[in-house]
Amino acid sequence: MLEQLKEILSNKLKVSPEAITPEATREDIELDSLAVVELSLLLKSELGLDVSDDDLLEAETVADMVRLMEERSAKV
Repeated sequence: MLEQLKEILSNKLKVSPEAITPEATREDIELDSLAVVELSLLLKSELGLDVSDDDLLEAETVADMVRLMEERSAKV
């Protein structure tokens, strides 16, 4: 899941791949609230994962985002 998230963040949202580490915060990767909404939509369209932007905003690190993605994929 981390690699899939990295790919979306770097290719679609233009986040530097080197910056995307499990311990990186949203601030570290410069992901503002608008980008989080876009990420939520991309997770749905690219991976079929229903992760709300509200949940993503509560995620403090990239690892938290990955955990959310894993939880949602287990429900599918």
